[in-house]
Amino acid sequence: RPLVESERSAMRELIMRRGDGEPVAHLLGSWSFRGHELEVGPSVLIPRPETEELVDIAIEKLGSEGLGAGQRVIDLGTGSGALAIALAVELPELNVLATDTSQNALAVARNNANYHQVTDRMQFVHGSWWQPVAVDEVFDLVVSNPPYIDPKAMDGLEDDVRRFEPPLALFSAPGDVASCYRDLAAGLERHLCPGGWFVAETGVGADTASHEVFLAQPFLQNVELREDLSGHARFVLGQRS
Repeated sequence: RPLVESERSAMRELIMRRGDGEPVAHLLGSWSFRGHELEVGPSVLIPRPETEELVDIAIEKLGSEGLGAGQRVIDLGTGSGALAIALAVELPELNVLATDTSQNALAVARNNANYHQVTDRMQFVHGSWWQPVAVDEVFDLVVSNPPYIDPKAMDGLEDDVRRFEPPLALFSAPGDVASCYRDLAAGLERHLCPGGWFVAETGVGADTASHEVFLAQPFLQNVELREDLSGHARFVLGQRS
């Protein structure tokens, strides 16, 4: 049928926004991550396909026996909640704590958790990295997709990423792509249980530096830099001694 004027106007607005470079995910208001529909917007990073592999590694490291039963995971810098919610949905007995320094991001993550009906097994806390975590809390697994792009190198980013996605989720400290990985490593000895694992995403320009941060921690073993399905060094992981 021919579109009515209100529909044509809505379509024109979307086309103009896309023509200005705004990401399709923002136009739609949601994006799929491992088949789980997630609300997204300017306050959170749009989930990438390669990050889905981090969930596979996390499930692998939690082990196959009684998967999720009585186990606790923390997602540091949760953003939209993509990692935390995927784990909670796919492991129905898992308990997850998610942190973020952005209240707006946490609001999006809570909405997503509510949509997927996992709020009874999830807790969201506001703060930077380990700061909001109680000193006596320990976890079986630590996951994170931290910022690792040097703001001095932002000219290499695609225009829609640079202009529309939150700098807080993209950029490391200027000139120091490993800054957030040191923040992550600082809490592992206290909060990661013996034998537990951490898995963090990394990327071009930060892969070697992030790997070196965790190799330098004397309480960690089996530290490795793992490639994604495209053959790029994408994940750094290790185990608490």
